Amino acid sequence: MAKIKVLLADDQELILESLHIVLSMEEDLDIVALAKNGEEAIKGCEQFQPDLVLMDINMPVMDGVAATAVIKERMPAIKVIMLTSYKEVEYVLTALSHGAEGYLLKAIHPKDLAAGIRVVHAGGTLITQEMASKMIKSMNSGPATISNEYGLSAREIEVLHKLASGLRNQDIAEALFLSEGTVKNYISTIYSKLNVRGRREAIRKARDSGFMDH
Repeated sequence: MAKIKVLLADDQELILESLHIVLSMEEDLDIVALAKNGEEAIKGCEQFQPDLVLMDINMPVMDGVAATAVIKERMPAIKVIMLTSYKEVEYVLTALSHGAEGYLLKAIHPKDLAAGIRVVHAGGTLITQEMASKMIKSMNSGPATISNEYGLSAREIEVLHKLASGLRNQDIAEALFLSEGTVKNYISTIYSKLNVRGRREAIRKARDSGFMDH
């Protein structure tokens, strides 16, 4: 029986290693490559042609959502499951819109993770009822739900709100259950989308454009 070739992408060494160990114990899975960011995941897909990628969402250099879009465009046969540490709905929805086959929460039991991989490899999808209803809602309401001309995601607006209330990066990270590095990534994305240099300018611009009132 041919094994399912899997590429794992996660920027946290510990998670990457533990996934590697637990999934290698499954007789029908073959871990062909490990990646620490989206760029490495794309290179790994080109080099090893895995059947399936377990893709973390928040990674440096290139995040999992952007990498999924590229992989699906260049190598549509490769299936992608998003790994999410909590319900990062916005990101999962975007990844699904790019063609990802589903998502799993990182806190899942290894046996369920392996089962999820088999389901997707066999042609199934992994989307909970809850996520499906959110998808339908977001399709119906369109992008207007996050109305801002700068294209900030709901998550970025959350970070911006926290910035505006004077929280330090560390506090924002704790409040949103993110790592400090991830918060810094969000902040630099926010700055570039708003085309500002620093916190004060960002807050002023956000207030002026009116989406701090939500």
